[in-house]
Amino acid sequence: MAPQTDQKPRLTGTELIHGDDELVHGAEVAPSISVTSTFRAPLSPDGSLQEDIDFRNPQRHVYSRYTQSVSTRAERVLSKINGGFAITYASGLAASYAALVYFHPKRIAITGGYPGFHNTIDVDKRSGDLPLIHNTIDVYKRSRSGDLPLIGLDDELQPGDLCWLETPLNPTGEARDIKYYADKVHAAGGKLIVDSTFAPPPLQYPFKWGADMVLHSGTKYFGGHSDLLSGVLIVPIEAEWKILFAHRTFLGSMMGSLESWLLLRSLRTLHLRVPRQSETAAGLAEWLSHAAGGREWDGIPAGVIDKVWHSSLQGTDSRGFSPRYQLEGGWNPTFSILLTDSEYARLLPHSLQYFVPATSLGSVESLIDQRATVDPSADPRLVRISVGVEDLEDLKEDLRRAFQAIIRPRAKL
Repeated sequence: MAPQTDQKPRLTGTELIHGDDELVHGAEVAPSISVTSTFRAPLSPDGSLQEDIDFRNPQRHVYSRYTQSVSTRAERVLSKINGGFAITYASGLAASYAALVYFHPKRIAITGGYPGFHNTIDVDKRSGDLPLIHNTIDVYKRSRSGDLPLIGLDDELQPGDLCWLETPLNPTGEARDIKYYADKVHAAGGKLIVDSTFAPPPLQYPFKWGADMVLHSGTKYFGGHSDLLSGVLIVPIEAEWKILFAHRTFLGSMMGSLESWLLLRSLRTLHLRVPRQSETAAGLAEWLSHAAGGREWDGIPAGVIDKVWHSSLQGTDSRGFSPRYQLEGGWNPTFSILLTDSEYARLLPHSLQYFVPATSLGSVESLIDQRATVDPSADPRLVRISVGVEDLEDLKEDLRRAFQAIIRPRAKL
């Protein structure tokens, strides 16, 4: 099993507002945005090297590529609410690449999920041996020679494999059994990383089920306002955090000052936003599911919706896994529907008043997109919905009007 963190996650308003109080910061109530890239150094009393700095608890800052006040505060809050040791990156994909550098896997077991990460793997595959000569520092030499085989999650695993599990799954919002894959990969001598972007705290805590590392695109629910890019990795012990910190320093993938400030601001209301989005999404998915199979339902015309995916609609599988065991804090707020015609999927996002036709998820406003417009491999009838904090009945009425509007042109043919 994975090493279990001794940090217990606490997603409360008190922790979100005051979880960084222990760090040194100014007297202002709302944190200031520091735009400096470097900081004044104190006079050394004897000309020796400056003191060692605890970069998780810095008493002062040296250079913003290492630490600065607001990003350190955001990481402290993220650590507490995730039950581990969190480190931030410039984007979700920057975090995913950092995870590859950290694990340096022989193979990756992955099935489906976010297309961007598959592209990150393709970039990583291009990194072959890079011998250095006439260098007095230790040489980091890749032994993989660019070869990084991919296998399916349910294939046989080997020592050194990395199981990359996204749950709930993009774009459908279906949950996967973290414990099953954790037991499987650990028995083979490998590691498990869980992309939990679709289910942030308080919905899901992957360390409880055996994850070795947790990834979030902080752009989504942690940010929550469509105004920042961020990535987050969480590990269960501090020694692992220190390795990630050293890697990040030389990968150069630190968050910027403004983005860090926006992230810290957004985290303060996570406990208000996510449960509301979760409850509304579950209600919306259940309502839409009555029209699946092309049925007419509550103002939704017949012949529009073929299928609805959502973790709340899964039930229990043949191994006895139920998403309710894992998603203890509520259902994921992002899910997908399959329409009966690709033309309906093209028109729907642009026929709505409250849903914004844009890719991404996790924001306070509801978002909707035809997945084929951003992922060419997606079924052109597939539409992904990210539920915001609007009222459920308003979202239902918006969809009723839109479904009726997009079916009329077809009815005339």
